[in-house]
Amino acid sequence: MQRRDFSLAALGVSAWPFLTHAQTAVKKPEEGIEYIALDKRVPTEAGEGKIEVIEFFWYSCPHCNAFEPRFGQWLKAAPKDVVVRRTPVRFRDNFEAQQRTYYVFEALGLVETLHAKLFHAIHVDRQPLDNLSALAAWADKNGLPAQKFTETYNSFAVVTKARRATQLQETFKVQGVPSFGIAGRFYTDGALTGSMDRALQVVEYLVSEVRRGR
Repeated sequence: MQRRDFSLAALGVSAWPFLTHAQTAVKKPEEGIEYIALDKRVPTEAGEGKIEVIEFFWYSCPHCNAFEPRFGQWLKAAPKDVVVRRTPVRFRDNFEAQQRTYYVFEALGLVETLHAKLFHAIHVDRQPLDNLSALAAWADKNGLPAQKFTETYNSFAVVTKARRATQLQETFKVQGVPSFGIAGRFYTDGALTGSMDRALQVVEYLVSEVRRGR
């Protein structure tokens, strides 16, 4: 989903189509067409010998919701030298509640338990979970006490991580979600590649290029 397409999403209109793997030609990605090389490298949090892949997402994005199961499969099969880091975006101020919520899950070790459930609640159950009170009530119903959720949500660590996520999003010049930052050097998304399956192919290509260039 591109920044300009938020109004379309509110109307239930798709900004760009998802294509199946069979519809996507397997070819060498072109720089400037299917991915962008950053002018300045971004420091990564991956350790020595590791390659960082960042997934930028937004819980209320219908494309992120549709992509999540596919990305989960890809994540499980990712090579051992690839470190995947999910990063929630904040294109507008009202994104912050969901952005901080991801870091609450992360801080409490609940990403595996609640990350997909929140997507489901928003996109399948159609719950309006876009503010602290609504998210705290939802968390409480899903095994995370509202008080604990709120305390963690307002903690210095979560506020700091959310702020850094926004800075990272701007550094990569993220134009839409879901999208990827690779090794602090490259950016790609479904709008550039034509589909998220193809975007994953581009990610894999760039990872291999980084690995070869060590």
